[in-house]
Amino acid sequence: MIAELGAFALALALAFALAQLVLSAAGRIRRSTVLAAAGEGAALAVFGAVALAFAALIHAFVTSDFSVANVAANSHTEKPLLYKVAGAWGSHEGSMLLWCLALTGYGAAAVAFGRSLPRPLKASMVAVQGALATVFLAYTLFASNPLARVADPPVEGRSLNPLLQDPALAIHPPFLYAGYVGMSVVFALAVAALIEGRIDAAWARWVRPWTLAAWSLLTVGITLGSFWAYYELGWGGWWFWDPVENASFMPWLAATALLHSAIVTEKRGALAGWTLFLALAAFSFSMLGAFLVRSGVLTSVHAFAVDPTRGVLLLIILGVTSGAGFALFAWRAPKLAQGGVFAPVSRESALVLNNILLAAATTTVLLGTLYPLIREAVTGEPISVGPPYFNLTFTPLMAALAILLPAGPLLAWKRGDAAGVLQRLWVAILIALAAGLLAYALVSPRKAFGAAGLAMGTWIIAGGIAELIERTRGFRVAPAESLRRLVRLPRGAWGMTLAHLGLGVFVLGACFETGWKAERAETLPLGGALDVGGYHLVLDAVSDVDGPNYEAERATIRATRDGAPICVGQPERRFYPAGGQTTSEVAICYRGASHLYIVLGERRETATTPVWLVRAYWNPWATLIFLGPVIMGLGGLISLSDRRLRLGVARRRELPA
Repeated sequence: MIAELGAFALALALAFALAQLVLSAAGRIRRSTVLAAAGEGAALAVFGAVALAFAALIHAFVTSDFSVANVAANSHTEKPLLYKVAGAWGSHEGSMLLWCLALTGYGAAAVAFGRSLPRPLKASMVAVQGALATVFLAYTLFASNPLARVADPPVEGRSLNPLLQDPALAIHPPFLYAGYVGMSVVFALAVAALIEGRIDAAWARWVRPWTLAAWSLLTVGITLGSFWAYYELGWGGWWFWDPVENASFMPWLAATALLHSAIVTEKRGALAGWTLFLALAAFSFSMLGAFLVRSGVLTSVHAFAVDPTRGVLLLIILGVTSGAGFALFAWRAPKLAQGGVFAPVSRESALVLNNILLAAATTTVLLGTLYPLIREAVTGEPISVGPPYFNLTFTPLMAALAILLPAGPLLAWKRGDAAGVLQRLWVAILIALAAGLLAYALVSPRKAFGAAGLAMGTWIIAGGIAELIERTRGFRVAPAESLRRLVRLPRGAWGMTLAHLGLGVFVLGACFETGWKAERAETLPLGGALDVGGYHLVLDAVSDVDGPNYEAERATIRATRDGAPICVGQPERRFYPAGGQTTSEVAICYRGASHLYIVLGERRETATTPVWLVRAYWNPWATLIFLGPVIMGLGGLISLSDRRLRLGVARRRELPA
């Protein structure tokens, strides 16, 4: 009965979404506040109905209702409760309902918090958001219904993919989708502005908070996915340029460019057309990601489905929605008013260069992701584009961006002083050079690229601190005055500084881990040993373990350094009877910011005694790789809490009676 209620709510949500589209469009055309308000009410109703359908799906998973096809295919009675709940979005059908929940939730939030928007612009935005909700709800209801019943329910389900039964991945999709789908509001605002034919500072001010919210959540979502791949897959790395990883990375790059471009549009009225283009592109990349992971064109542990029919439908949705948006852009953008001029050396120019580099990086990732698919479809010959391609194309662009980054906030608007900026950053330059030279001289083996990356990360961090000192006039006024200025800094400034510092922390971790990583693999009997990164590992024991829904071999591996005990790792090799799958559970010994990473491989029988394949990695400074993006996401959320960033005005003071 609950499943039927959810299915009815999903159908009702589609009807409300269609009403939202029609009423809001009619309200804009007829300039009727009554019809526009009715469209806004329908937007709130859509979200309520989708939330009810999603709650019904979670109930079906928690109660193991195997009469629901989605539950029978992705759940099992022996699964822990957390993974029963996560199973609701661990499949193609459930993930599409989560997508619709995020889409309609953002639409309802835009209605609730959009009271200061001009009425025509708001009505157009709500209509576009209603059109998006109609398309995706229709696809979910008719092509991917997560609440469809089966005529002959099985006694037991087939369980969720064991790789997905992990706490980090349980919360990874909600964050990722909240970031992905948050770009829909930016897309709707861009289309609405093109319809109205007016792009101004107020519009850019409205675009920024929605972009910032989506960017922050997407940053956290990507980081959770990277951390899951790091410790769950047992591959020893944190980023593999997997096409599905790229599918979430491209919207992030586009949103990063949009955040910086919108600043120029808001402050100086320039780059309006480019900001519109990025607003359309960011959500288009999100929809492209939805197509890639659900169409069957990719084979990956991250992919949701291998159904070409539904993939074609998603491709049509992508083509129609993005095509309509960019066609409107091609028609209306040339008629938009141009912004003010600025000197080659200015903050505007720095932000333009920032956008050029980010756009080139996004294009690089797009080509590396789609070219193998297009080539195989045309010629039938598979080709692999892996890390070497991205290291040669993407990395230099990001290096140039990192060099530019600290100087941008110190430049003045319209006309800057390059010599003055260098004067403010000379200490940061010396610190970065010293860090790179020390790394090259002291860290063994010597690696020039690793030392250069270390210098670059230090440059970003030191430059961010220098910018903070400049804002507080540090060392130029009394310490008490600097402290007062520091405390009174706007939260938007704190957020920007934290985001830049987080990027520097990530660069430090990524360059050091990549440059000085060590790995070793050996087949060991009980009592056997191997050495990696200066550590001596001994396989002491291997025992059988019964988990809640799996059977496992658990190794006990003792790690020492120069004879002193360091830690005891217990990696596992798990077998899930419900799905017949085997996975590895990694053991990580944390040594400060570095990781001793141990994987237990398959058992092999020899003539005398059994042996086990043991792989060990020394990943120096790996913690910084995941800490940096968390700091970046936190900076985005702190900026979002700044009222001036959200509304462009300070809070009104109460006037005396």
